[in-house]
Amino acid sequence: MLWTIADLHLSHAHPKPMDIFGPHWKDHPERIAAAWHARVAADDWVLIAGDISWALKLPDALVDLRWLDALPGRKVLIRGNHDYWCPRSVNRLRPHLPPSLTLLGADACDLGAAVVCGTRGWMTPETPGYAPATDAPIYQRELGMLDRALAHANQLAGTTKPIVVLLHYPPFFNQQPTEFVRRLAAFPNVRACLYGHLHRRQDHDNAVNRTIAGINYQLTAADFIGFGPVAVRGL
Repeated sequence: MLWTIADLHLSHAHPKPMDIFGPHWKDHPERIAAAWHARVAADDWVLIAGDISWALKLPDALVDLRWLDALPGRKVLIRGNHDYWCPRSVNRLRPHLPPSLTLLGADACDLGAAVVCGTRGWMTPETPGYAPATDAPIYQRELGMLDRALAHANQLAGTTKPIVVLLHYPPFFNQQPTEFVRRLAAFPNVRACLYGHLHRRQDHDNAVNRTIAGINYQLTAADFIGFGPVAVRGL
């Protein structure tokens, strides 16, 4: 079974109460853990689309990662825009991760029934506030990282296995596809794209949660899905 969630926003080393963002966030780690134990089996996979820990440094983030490791199942992670503890190049971090965690960075891993790949993504030129001088280099770099992730996934998937893509930033703006969607569409085995980042009610209402050209797009921000892992759709 493949489950998904994003935007855990954990802070066990230096607690940061999330209910400052609304009462629906009160005690959210306990609620996530309770739902997780109720749904996820030991041999399931949980795909986590970024914003895992508020920590700034790895030692503090490891407190949150060990909390995550203690939950049932095997977990695949990408970094989000608030995962400051996680560098862009994840190779040097991987030896320090708890055993049930796999961290992706512009690459892919084979889950058996499916292949998952991913990268953080970024705001796109369509987004208000996009500043070409500062955002364009990051945007182009993230597109390149997605290309490498998809190429690796395609190698692992062959002609039979479905590909699941993890992005933190949404690949649509105002329900219109961005360049990230166009890159996904170039790979026929991509069946699902999971993303997070969106927390405002109006953004939830406007998010793309449906199948387009054979790819099921699914918003998995914890506050949107009720603070518990949900099944990956589209496979």
